[in-house]
Amino acid sequence: MKLFYQIALGVSASLVLASCQKYDALEYKVEAPESYVNQQAINAYKPLKEYIDRSANPNLKFGAAVSLAEYTKKGVMYRLVNSNFDEITLGYEMKHGAVVQNDGSLKLGNVTTLLDVAAEGGVSVFGHTLAWHANQNATYLKKLIAPIVIPGKATPTWDLVTGANFETDAATNYQTNTNAVAGFTAVGQGTNNTGRALKITNAAVRTNDYDAQLFIKFSPAVVAGEKYQLKMDVRSDVAASYPTQAHVTAGAYKHWDFFGTISSTPTWSTYTKEITVSESMATSGAIAFNLGKTATTFYFDNITLKKYNEKGSGNAGYSYFFKNPTAGNFWEAQVAYDLAPPLQNNTEYTLKIVAKGSVAGNIRAELQSSADYSSNSFGMIALTTGWKEYELKVTTTKADRNRFVISFGDYAGTVNIDNVVLTRDGNTNLIATSDFENGVGTWGGWGGSSTRGRSAEGEGYGGAQDQIIEKTPAEKNTLISNAMENWIKEMVTATKDHVKAWDVVNEPMDDGRPAELKTGVGKATMAADEFYWQDYMGKDYALKAFQWARQYGNATDIHFINDYNLEWSLDKTRGLIAYVNYLEGKGAKIDGIGTQMHITATSDKAKIVEMFQLLAATGKLIKVSELDMGFAGNVKTPQATAEQYAAQKEMYQFVVDKYFELVPAAQRYGITIWSPLDSPASSSWRAGEPIGLWNENYVRKPAYVGVAEGLK
Repeated sequence: MKLFYQIALGVSASLVLASCQKYDALEYKVEAPESYVNQQAINAYKPLKEYIDRSANPNLKFGAAVSLAEYTKKGVMYRLVNSNFDEITLGYEMKHGAVVQNDGSLKLGNVTTLLDVAAEGGVSVFGHTLAWHANQNATYLKKLIAPIVIPGKATPTWDLVTGANFETDAATNYQTNTNAVAGFTAVGQGTNNTGRALKITNAAVRTNDYDAQLFIKFSPAVVAGEKYQLKMDVRSDVAASYPTQAHVTAGAYKHWDFFGTISSTPTWSTYTKEITVSESMATSGAIAFNLGKTATTFYFDNITLKKYNEKGSGNAGYSYFFKNPTAGNFWEAQVAYDLAPPLQNNTEYTLKIVAKGSVAGNIRAELQSSADYSSNSFGMIALTTGWKEYELKVTTTKADRNRFVISFGDYAGTVNIDNVVLTRDGNTNLIATSDFENGVGTWGGWGGSSTRGRSAEGEGYGGAQDQIIEKTPAEKNTLISNAMENWIKEMVTATKDHVKAWDVVNEPMDDGRPAELKTGVGKATMAADEFYWQDYMGKDYALKAFQWARQYGNATDIHFINDYNLEWSLDKTRGLIAYVNYLEGKGAKIDGIGTQMHITATSDKAKIVEMFQLLAATGKLIKVSELDMGFAGNVKTPQATAEQYAAQKEMYQFVVDKYFELVPAAQRYGITIWSPLDSPASSSWRAGEPIGLWNENYVRKPAYVGVAEGLK
């Protein structure tokens, strides 16, 4: 198809020389630019959905992914979608993270608006997605399974910072300047005529009160906001009054007032002063007593400086500790508790233990036979630096298990354990218990340079520290299962009048181990919205998701399992199909399999063909669920060439052709274009790549022709 411009030229000379002579016009044709001609050809195509043979594909859905806000504002995208597509899928707004609030409730106002607008526009809405690991309200889900923290029950205390009763000559925490002459009273002249006291003599009235000073030194230095109490017994040969100053160190003045002004008389009295440290006092580590204004002898006894501790001081009782300086093999350092008589065979035993470590790490517990060192393992105890309660179970496989063993050879640090309890048959029969309050009993151990023994008093479990009680795997399973059921119930019930098909389970299979499920276990970091249902509910998490979607939705709803890279990893395709077979063997009803197909214009066509063949052989409905296409190397829109756009057109047509060729008509659910427009540079998905059928200005691209020809 060629278009021409026609231009008429007159002969001006003839007009001048012979005005009455007949005018002859000359035609000059200019060929239109090729780009214009090509675009006109693309624009001549009908809307895409008009190319679908509805008689051969009466139920096929040709879909597009859109954002809720972009569609509901009824602008250009709304009109583009309604004219070209049968169905829409929301990229984010129907997912757990967008709908579930931090208290577990669902906020569905936006979704309801979308459903109403879509119904008005004559397009259906595909539900995406119910069970996925990304785009979750992971904050809420993690809160459900978080450990129970029981605050410590300690009473606030005043903890001693420094003190002196002057019964010895040690002067490590006090000193005087030159004019304050220090000595001691005779024994029996201290407070209440007991012991002795510090004696400071100022021989003359000084120009300044700080010319004669006594210093009480302490560490660490005070911090603004802390509370301190100074208490001491004082007297003087004559009545006197003297202030205190805050010093950073003895003689390094910081503030004019620290613990107030002290009054003394020839009779012993007790001075007590409580303060809250101000910014002006902060960083001080010495109290100065300014004695220079009164010529007399001053006496001091039973000085104590205490700091207020809101949480109380320390823990209760004793614990058992074992320390390993260097990590090696786990069996190279162990502690053990002998059991008599031996345990019963084929019997479940429950271990309850409280433990903490100087660093985070793992130790392991087991029931052992001393005769041959065989054992049944309780598994790992994952230590934190705070006390945690653990409950573990194991079933014996021999009748001579006579030792409880903790192995810590691969842990470098100090471990404390307390409140160890071993019971049989549902915790009803006590086998052994240790709280270490009366010693360590038969606890012993071995291993290289490791050390072990009973802790100091006050280092046991309890007291001021918070108690951390971890939920058991069974409890976590129940809590997360309930959360999934509620989410699916509320979401499906609220949308069932409009939404008749769902991605129930999305992206279950692992990339590196395509026959296994994804997991968050062992991941160094996880995104804030990342949560793996299967890590708590097990392999049957998807079974429950399909069952609940069926229970709470419409009986005729179409349910999909959906994954990516199936055309790239055929092993993943096989792994997904095997998982579908497993789930159906357990009672799930799965109607279809979705293949996302985020591909490039040079993807392996042979693999695409084999993927469609494998999927079609399942007999399930097959959906190309998220089709988009860029170029190898993540080429951005400004760099894309005409040759690349031609290749993109050809690959789009190839995918659509092969879908209709290899998937039987009865199994064709449809194809969804994941990005109708090229992706903006600001997008979180394939940012800046020319992946769409239209460019960002809604101009059709060659890819549009590829899809249209495929649909034809």
